[in-house]
Amino acid sequence: MSSSQPSAAPLAGVTVVAMEQAVAAPMCTRVLADFGARIIKVENPNGGDFARDYDDVVNGPGGLAAHFVWSNRGKESVTLNTKTAGGLDLLHRLLDRADAFVSNLAPGATARLGVAPADLAARHPRVIPVEIDGYGPGGPLSHKRAYDLLVQAESGSCAVTGYPGMPAKPGPAVADFSTGLYAAISILALLYGRARHPGSAPAPSVELSLFDVMTDVMGYALTYTQHSGIDQEPLGVGSPAVAPYGAFPTRDGQTVVLGTTNDREWQRVAREIIDRPDLADDPRFATNSDRCAHRQILEEAIGSWCAQHDLAEIQKTADAAGIGNSRYNLPSEVVVHPHLAARDRWRTVATPKGDIQALRPPPVISDFEQPMGAIPGLGEHTDAVLTEIGVTPDELRQLRADGAIGPAYRG
Repeated sequence: MSSSQPSAAPLAGVTVVAMEQAVAAPMCTRVLADFGARIIKVENPNGGDFARDYDDVVNGPGGLAAHFVWSNRGKESVTLNTKTAGGLDLLHRLLDRADAFVSNLAPGATARLGVAPADLAARHPRVIPVEIDGYGPGGPLSHKRAYDLLVQAESGSCAVTGYPGMPAKPGPAVADFSTGLYAAISILALLYGRARHPGSAPAPSVELSLFDVMTDVMGYALTYTQHSGIDQEPLGVGSPAVAPYGAFPTRDGQTVVLGTTNDREWQRVAREIIDRPDLADDPRFATNSDRCAHRQILEEAIGSWCAQHDLAEIQKTADAAGIGNSRYNLPSEVVVHPHLAARDRWRTVATPKGDIQALRPPPVISDFEQPMGAIPGLGEHTDAVLTEIGVTPDELRQLRADGAIGPAYRG
Protein backbone atom coordinates (compact mmCIF):
# COMPACT_ATOMS: atom_id res chain seq x y z
CA MET A 1 0.00 0.00 0.00
CA SER A 2 1.28 3.46 -0.84
CA SER A 3 2.33 5.62 2.10
CA SER A 4 0.94 9.13 2.47
CA GLN A 5 4.40 10.39 3.45
CA PRO A 6 7.42 10.43 1.10
CA SER A 7 9.86 7.62 1.77
CA ALA A 8 13.35 8.31 3.05
CA ALA A 9 16.04 8.44 0.38
CA PRO A 10 17.23 4.86 -0.28
CA LEU A 11 20.90 5.84 0.11
CA ALA A 12 20.47 8.16 3.09
CA GLY A 13 23.44 7.64 5.39
CA VAL A 14 25.78 6.48 2.60
CA THR A 15 28.85 8.70 2.13
CA VAL A 16 30.98 8.66 -1.00
CA VAL A 17 34.26 10.54 -1.34
CA ALA A 18 35.14 11.33 -4.95
CA MET A 19 38.28 12.55 -6.68
CA GLU A 20 36.70 12.98 -10.08
CA GLN A 21 36.74 15.04 -13.23
CA ALA A 22 35.05 15.34 -16.63
CA VAL A 23 31.96 13.08 -16.89
CA ALA A 24 32.37 9.35 -16.15
CA ALA A 25 33.05 9.43 -12.39
CA PRO A 26 30.95 12.57 -11.79
CA MET A 27 28.00 10.84 -13.45
CA CYS A 28 28.44 7.84 -11.16
CA THR A 29 28.32 10.01 -8.05
CA ARG A 30 25.49 12.19 -9.38
CA VAL A 31 23.34 9.09 -9.78
CA LEU A 32 24.15 8.10 -6.20
CA ALA A 33 23.35 11.64 -5.02
CA ASP A 34 20.00 11.45 -6.78
CA PHE A 35 19.20 8.46 -4.57
CA GLY A 36 20.20 10.32 -1.41
CA ALA A 37 23.88 9.48 -0.93
CA ARG A 38 26.16 12.18 0.44
CA ILE A 39 28.86 12.98 -2.12
CA ILE A 40 31.99 14.79 -0.96
CA LYS A 41 33.75 15.96 -4.09
CA VAL A 42 37.44 16.55 -3.39
CA GLU A 43 38.85 19.11 -5.82
CA ASN A 44 42.21 20.72 -6.39
CA PRO A 45 42.14 24.31 -5.08
CA ASN A 46 43.65 25.46 -8.37
CA GLY A 47 40.60 25.30 -10.63
CA GLY A 48 39.02 22.07 -9.40
CA ASP A 49 37.31 19.69 -11.79
CA PHE A 50 38.43 20.90 -15.23
CA ALA A 51 34.90 20.32 -16.57
CA ARG A 52 33.89 23.45 -14.64
CA ASP A 53 35.52 25.50 -17.40
CA TYR A 54 34.55 23.70 -20.62
CA ASP A 55 32.24 26.65 -21.35
CA ASP A 56 30.26 29.25 -19.43
CA VAL A 57 26.79 28.93 -20.95
CA VAL A 58 24.76 28.26 -17.81
CA ASN A 59 23.46 31.62 -16.57
CA GLY A 60 25.42 33.63 -19.10
CA PRO A 61 28.99 35.00 -19.27
CA GLY A 62 31.03 33.97 -16.28
CA GLY A 63 28.57 31.15 -15.63
CA LEU A 64 29.06 27.40 -15.36
CA ALA A 65 29.85 24.76 -17.96
CA ALA A 66 26.96 22.66 -19.24
CA HIS A 67 28.83 19.38 -18.68
CA PHE A 68 29.55 20.29 -15.07
CA VAL A 69 26.00 21.35 -14.28
CA TRP A 70 24.65 18.17 -15.85
CA SER A 71 26.80 15.79 -13.79
CA ASN A 72 27.49 17.46 -10.45
CA ARG A 73 24.26 18.40 -8.71
CA GLY A 74 23.74 17.45 -5.09
CA LYS A 75 27.43 17.30 -4.12
CA GLU A 76 29.62 19.04 -1.56
CA SER A 77 32.86 20.54 -2.89
CA VAL A 78 35.93 20.39 -0.65
CA THR A 79 39.23 21.79 -1.91
CA LEU A 80 42.29 19.82 -0.76
CA ASN A 81 45.85 20.02 -2.03
CA THR A 82 46.72 16.35 -1.72
CA LYS A 83 50.32 17.07 -2.67
CA THR A 84 50.76 18.46 0.83
CA ALA A 85 50.95 16.31 3.95
CA GLY A 86 48.08 18.25 5.51
CA GLY A 87 45.83 17.86 2.49
CA LEU A 88 46.52 14.14 2.21
CA ASP A 89 45.86 13.66 5.91
CA LEU A 90 42.48 15.37 5.51
CA LEU A 91 41.63 13.06 2.61
CA HIS A 92 42.29 10.05 4.84
CA ARG A 93 40.15 11.56 7.58
CA LEU A 94 37.30 11.91 5.12
CA LEU A 95 37.80 8.31 4.01
CA ASP A 96 37.57 7.19 7.64
CA ARG A 97 33.85 8.02 7.42
CA ALA A 98 33.19 6.97 3.84
CA ASP A 99 31.45 3.95 2.34
CA ALA A 100 33.01 4.29 -1.12
CA PHE A 101 35.81 6.15 -2.87
CA VAL A 102 35.32 6.97 -6.57
CA SER A 103 38.15 8.24 -8.74
CA ASN A 104 38.98 8.68 -12.41
CA LEU A 105 42.42 10.23 -12.15
CA ALA A 106 45.31 9.55 -14.49
CA PRO A 107 46.65 5.95 -14.43
CA GLY A 108 48.76 5.43 -11.30
CA ALA A 109 47.63 8.62 -9.57
CA THR A 110 45.83 6.95 -6.66
CA ALA A 111 48.84 4.68 -6.05
CA ARG A 112 51.14 7.70 -5.88
CA LEU A 113 48.79 9.29 -3.35
CA GLY A 114 48.56 6.12 -1.29
CA VAL A 115 44.82 5.67 -1.86
CA ALA A 116 44.84 2.85 -4.43
CA PRO A 117 42.58 -0.14 -3.69
CA ALA A 118 45.38 -2.02 -1.93
CA ASP A 119 46.08 1.00 0.27
CA LEU A 120 42.41 1.38 1.17
CA ALA A 121 42.14 -2.32 1.98
CA ALA A 122 44.83 -1.84 4.62
CA ARG A 123 43.88 1.57 6.00
CA HIS A 124 40.16 1.92 5.22
CA PRO A 125 38.95 -1.68 4.82
CA ARG A 126 35.24 -0.83 4.73
CA VAL A 127 35.59 1.68 1.88
CA ILE A 128 34.62 0.37 -1.55
CA PRO A 129 37.29 1.60 -4.00
CA VAL A 130 36.02 2.38 -7.51
CA GLU A 131 38.67 3.28 -10.09
CA ILE A 132 37.62 4.40 -13.57
CA ASP A 133 40.17 4.74 -16.34
CA GLY A 134 40.38 4.61 -20.10
CA TYR A 135 41.59 1.15 -21.03
CA GLY A 136 42.16 -0.85 -17.85
CA PRO A 137 45.50 -2.24 -16.67
CA GLY A 138 47.54 -4.96 -18.32
CA GLY A 139 47.09 -4.12 -22.01
CA PRO A 140 49.07 -2.32 -24.71
CA LEU A 141 46.78 0.74 -24.44
CA SER A 142 46.76 0.97 -20.65
CA HIS A 143 49.12 3.94 -20.58
CA LYS A 144 47.11 6.10 -22.98
CA ARG A 145 44.92 9.07 -22.19
CA ALA A 146 41.29 8.32 -22.90
CA TYR A 147 38.38 10.64 -23.47
CA ASP A 148 34.89 9.82 -24.68
CA LEU A 149 35.57 10.45 -28.38
CA LEU A 150 38.88 8.60 -28.32
CA VAL A 151 37.33 5.51 -26.72
CA GLN A 152 34.32 5.60 -29.02
CA ALA A 153 36.69 5.56 -31.99
CA GLU A 154 38.84 2.76 -30.51
CA SER A 155 35.82 0.60 -29.65
CA GLY A 156 34.24 0.83 -33.11
CA SER A 157 31.32 3.02 -32.05
CA CYS A 158 32.20 5.75 -34.55
CA ALA A 159 32.35 3.16 -37.34
CA VAL A 160 28.68 2.27 -36.89
CA THR A 161 27.53 5.89 -36.69
CA GLY A 162 27.14 8.36 -39.56
CA TYR A 163 27.09 7.25 -43.18
CA PRO A 164 29.27 5.01 -45.37
CA GLY A 165 32.58 6.78 -45.77
CA MET A 166 31.46 9.47 -43.30
CA PRO A 167 31.86 8.03 -39.77
CA ALA A 168 30.72 10.12 -36.82
CA LYS A 169 30.88 10.22 -33.07
CA PRO A 170 27.52 9.52 -31.44
CA GLY A 171 26.47 12.90 -30.09
CA PRO A 172 25.99 12.14 -26.37
CA ALA A 173 29.00 11.11 -24.29
CA VAL A 174 27.98 7.45 -24.43
CA ALA A 175 31.26 6.02 -23.12
CA ASP A 176 31.42 8.40 -20.16
CA PHE A 177 27.74 8.14 -19.30
CA SER A 178 27.53 4.34 -19.55
CA THR A 179 30.69 3.89 -17.50
CA GLY A 180 29.29 6.17 -14.81
CA LEU A 181 26.12 4.10 -14.65
CA TYR A 182 28.08 0.83 -14.44
CA ALA A 183 30.14 2.31 -11.60
CA ALA A 184 27.04 3.38 -9.69
CA ILE A 185 25.43 -0.04 -10.19
CA SER A 186 28.60 -1.72 -8.91
CA ILE A 187 28.57 0.36 -5.72
CA LEU A 188 24.88 -0.38 -5.16
CA ALA A 189 25.48 -4.10 -5.65
CA LEU A 190 28.36 -4.15 -3.16
CA LEU A 191 26.44 -2.10 -0.60
CA TYR A 192 23.55 -4.54 -0.95
CA GLY A 193 25.92 -7.46 -0.54
CA ARG A 194 27.40 -5.88 2.57
CA ALA A 195 23.94 -5.44 4.09
CA ARG A 196 23.15 -9.11 3.47
CA HIS A 197 26.54 -10.41 4.57
CA PRO A 198 27.88 -7.97 7.19
CA GLY A 199 31.34 -8.24 8.62
CA SER A 200 33.25 -9.12 5.45
CA ALA A 201 36.37 -6.99 4.98
CA PRO A 202 38.18 -5.58 3.23
CA ALA A 203 35.56 -4.33 0.83
CA PRO A 204 35.86 -5.60 -2.75
CA SER A 205 37.29 -3.09 -5.22
CA VAL A 206 35.77 -2.10 -8.57
CA GLU A 207 37.82 -1.49 -11.70
CA LEU A 208 36.08 -0.01 -14.74
CA SER A 209 37.44 1.16 -18.06
CA LEU A 210 35.67 3.21 -20.69
CA PHE A 211 36.95 0.81 -23.36
CA ASP A 212 35.49 -2.28 -21.68
CA VAL A 213 32.16 -0.52 -21.24
CA MET A 214 32.01 0.63 -24.85
CA THR A 215 32.87 -2.80 -26.23
CA ASP A 216 29.95 -4.07 -24.15
CA VAL A 217 27.69 -1.31 -25.52
CA MET A 218 28.84 -2.37 -29.00
CA GLY A 219 27.56 -5.88 -28.26
CA TYR A 220 25.18 -6.25 -31.22
CA ALA A 221 27.61 -4.88 -33.79
CA LEU A 222 30.54 -6.92 -32.50
CA THR A 223 28.48 -10.11 -32.26
CA TYR A 224 27.19 -9.65 -35.80
CA THR A 225 30.68 -9.10 -37.19
CA GLN A 226 32.20 -11.87 -35.11
CA HIS A 227 29.82 -14.44 -36.61
CA SER A 228 29.39 -13.05 -40.12
CA GLY A 229 32.75 -11.51 -40.91
CA ILE A 230 30.90 -8.42 -42.15
CA ASP A 231 31.45 -4.86 -40.95
CA GLN A 232 28.00 -3.34 -41.19
CA GLU A 233 27.90 0.12 -42.73
CA PRO A 234 26.27 2.96 -40.79
CA LEU A 235 22.98 4.29 -42.12
CA GLY A 236 22.62 7.72 -40.54
CA VAL A 237 19.20 7.92 -38.88
CA GLY A 238 18.55 4.25 -39.52
CA SER A 239 19.64 0.79 -38.48
CA PRO A 240 21.56 -1.87 -40.41
CA ALA A 241 19.76 -4.47 -38.30
CA VAL A 242 16.17 -3.67 -39.32
CA ALA A 243 14.34 -2.56 -42.47
CA PRO A 244 12.41 -0.50 -43.22
CA TYR A 245 13.45 1.84 -40.44
CA GLY A 246 14.60 5.40 -40.93
CA ALA A 247 13.95 9.12 -41.34
CA PHE A 248 11.78 10.56 -44.11
CA PRO A 249 11.05 14.19 -45.08
CA THR A 250 7.38 15.18 -44.98
CA ARG A 251 5.33 17.48 -47.21
CA ASP A 252 5.33 20.26 -44.62
CA GLY A 253 9.12 20.37 -44.33
CA GLN A 254 9.54 18.24 -41.22
CA THR A 255 11.05 14.79 -40.73
CA VAL A 256 9.33 11.69 -39.46
CA VAL A 257 11.17 8.62 -38.18
CA LEU A 258 9.27 5.37 -38.53
CA GLY A 259 9.81 1.73 -39.26
CA THR A 260 9.23 -1.86 -38.29
CA THR A 261 10.64 -4.46 -35.96
CA ASN A 262 8.98 -7.61 -37.30
CA ASP A 263 7.17 -9.12 -40.30
CA ARG A 264 3.67 -8.28 -39.04
CA GLU A 265 4.54 -4.62 -38.71
CA TRP A 266 5.97 -4.58 -42.22
CA GLN A 267 2.73 -5.94 -43.56
CA ARG A 268 0.81 -3.15 -41.84
CA VAL A 269 3.17 -0.49 -43.19
CA ALA A 270 2.78 -1.77 -46.73
CA ARG A 271 -1.00 -2.36 -46.66
CA GLU A 272 -2.39 0.19 -44.18
CA ILE A 273 0.00 3.14 -44.48
CA ILE A 274 1.60 3.44 -47.90
CA ASP A 275 -1.08 1.37 -49.69
CA ARG A 276 1.38 -0.92 -51.46
CA PRO A 277 -0.05 -4.46 -51.28
CA ASP A 278 2.28 -5.39 -54.11
CA LEU A 279 5.25 -4.85 -51.82
CA ALA A 280 3.52 -6.72 -49.01
CA ASP A 281 3.13 -9.75 -51.28
CA ASP A 282 6.60 -9.53 -52.84
CA PRO A 283 8.78 -12.47 -51.66
CA ARG A 284 11.85 -10.20 -51.75
CA PHE A 285 10.52 -8.53 -48.59
CA ALA A 286 9.15 -11.57 -46.74
CA THR A 287 11.62 -11.52 -43.84
CA ASN A 288 13.66 -8.85 -42.11
CA SER A 289 16.86 -10.21 -43.64
CA ASP A 290 15.24 -9.98 -47.07
CA ARG A 291 14.10 -6.43 -46.41
CA CYS A 292 17.56 -5.39 -45.22
CA ALA A 293 19.00 -6.72 -48.48
CA HIS A 294 16.53 -4.61 -50.48
CA ARG A 295 16.10 -1.67 -48.12
CA GLN A 296 16.61 0.96 -50.84
CA ILE A 297 13.44 -0.10 -52.66
CA LEU A 298 11.41 0.11 -49.47
CA GLU A 299 12.89 3.44 -48.38
CA GLU A 300 12.08 4.95 -51.76
CA ALA A 301 8.47 3.75 -51.51
CA ILE A 302 7.99 5.02 -47.95
CA GLY A 303 9.87 8.24 -48.70
CA SER A 304 7.64 8.94 -51.71
CA TRP A 305 4.51 8.46 -49.61
CA CYS A 306 5.79 10.64 -46.74
CA ALA A 307 6.69 13.43 -49.17
CA GLN A 308 3.00 13.63 -50.13
CA HIS A 309 1.69 13.99 -46.56
CA ASP A 310 2.13 16.32 -43.60
CA LEU A 311 3.78 15.11 -40.41
CA ALA A 312 0.57 15.15 -38.35
CA GLU A 313 -1.26 13.02 -40.90
CA ILE A 314 1.62 10.56 -41.15
CA GLN A 315 1.82 10.13 -37.40
CA LYS A 316 -1.93 9.75 -37.05
CA THR A 317 -1.97 7.07 -39.75
CA ALA A 318 1.04 5.25 -38.28
CA ASP A 319 -0.43 5.32 -34.76
CA ALA A 320 -3.70 3.89 -36.06
CA ALA A 321 -1.76 1.07 -37.75
CA GLY A 322 0.26 0.38 -34.62
CA ILE A 323 3.55 1.44 -36.17
CA GLY A 324 6.15 3.21 -34.08
CA ASN A 325 7.01 6.73 -35.19
CA SER A 326 8.50 9.95 -33.92
CA ARG A 327 9.32 13.49 -34.94
CA TYR A 328 12.95 14.37 -35.61
CA ASN A 329 13.71 17.14 -33.11
CA LEU A 330 16.55 19.57 -32.54
CA PRO A 331 17.79 20.04 -28.95
CA SER A 332 16.11 23.46 -28.90
CA GLU A 333 12.80 21.73 -29.63
CA VAL A 334 13.33 19.08 -26.96
CA VAL A 335 13.94 21.75 -24.31
CA VAL A 336 10.38 22.98 -24.85
CA HIS A 337 8.92 19.55 -25.60
CA PRO A 338 5.26 19.39 -24.51
CA HIS A 339 5.65 15.80 -23.32
CA LEU A 340 8.25 16.87 -20.75
CA ALA A 341 6.05 19.73 -19.56
CA ALA A 342 2.91 17.61 -19.36
CA ARG A 343 4.67 14.99 -17.26
CA ASP A 344 6.21 17.53 -14.87
CA ARG A 345 9.78 16.54 -15.73
CA TRP A 346 11.46 19.85 -14.83
CA ARG A 347 12.70 20.93 -11.41
CA THR A 348 14.47 24.00 -10.04
CA VAL A 349 18.13 23.47 -9.14
CA ALA A 350 20.32 26.05 -7.44
CA THR A 351 23.76 27.01 -8.76
CA PRO A 352 26.32 29.55 -7.52
CA LYS A 353 25.12 31.79 -10.37
CA GLY A 354 21.38 31.49 -9.75
CA ASP A 355 18.59 28.94 -10.13
CA ILE A 356 18.13 26.90 -13.30
CA GLN A 357 15.64 24.35 -14.59
CA ALA A 358 16.94 20.78 -14.86
CA LEU A 359 15.34 17.51 -15.85
CA ARG A 360 14.38 15.11 -13.10
CA PRO A 361 16.26 11.80 -12.84
CA PRO A 362 14.71 9.17 -15.15
CA PRO A 363 13.51 6.67 -12.49
CA VAL A 364 10.04 7.46 -11.18
CA ILE A 365 9.77 5.80 -7.78
CA SER A 366 6.53 5.78 -5.81
CA ASP A 367 6.49 7.77 -2.56
CA PHE A 368 9.96 9.15 -3.30
CA GLU A 369 10.92 12.40 -4.94
CA GLN A 370 14.58 12.11 -5.81
CA PRO A 371 16.59 14.96 -4.29
CA MET A 372 18.14 17.34 -6.80
CA GLY A 373 20.65 19.27 -4.77
CA ALA A 374 22.53 22.39 -5.77
CA ILE A 375 25.50 22.61 -8.11
CA PRO A 376 28.46 23.26 -5.77
CA GLY A 377 30.81 26.19 -6.09
CA LEU A 378 34.50 25.31 -5.97
CA GLY A 379 35.35 24.74 -2.31
CA GLU A 380 31.92 25.81 -1.15
CA HIS A 381 31.74 23.16 1.57
CA THR A 382 35.37 22.93 2.63
CA ASP A 383 35.01 24.61 6.00
CA ALA A 384 31.72 22.92 6.92
CA VAL A 385 32.89 19.42 6.03
CA LEU A 386 36.28 19.76 7.70
CA THR A 387 34.69 21.24 10.81
CA GLU A 388 32.45 18.19 10.89
CA ILE A 389 35.48 15.89 11.11
CA GLY A 390 36.98 17.90 13.96
CA VAL A 391 39.12 20.57 12.30
CA THR A 392 39.07 23.73 14.43
CA PRO A 393 38.93 27.32 13.11
CA ASP A 394 42.58 27.81 14.08
CA GLU A 395 43.53 24.64 12.21
CA LEU A 396 41.59 25.82 9.16
CA ARG A 397 43.58 29.05 9.14
CA GLN A 398 46.85 27.15 9.43
CA LEU A 399 45.87 24.67 6.72
CA ARG A 400 45.14 27.59 4.42
CA ALA A 401 48.44 29.21 5.26
CA ASP A 402 50.18 25.90 4.47
CA GLY A 403 48.37 25.59 1.14
CA ALA A 404 46.69 22.32 2.18
CA ILE A 405 43.19 23.61 1.48
CA GLY A 406 41.75 26.19 -0.84
CA PRO A 407 40.79 29.76 0.05
CA ALA A 408 37.65 30.47 2.03
CA TYR A 409 34.60 30.29 -0.20
CA ARG A 410 33.22 33.69 -1.18
CA GLY A 411 30.38 32.63 -3.46
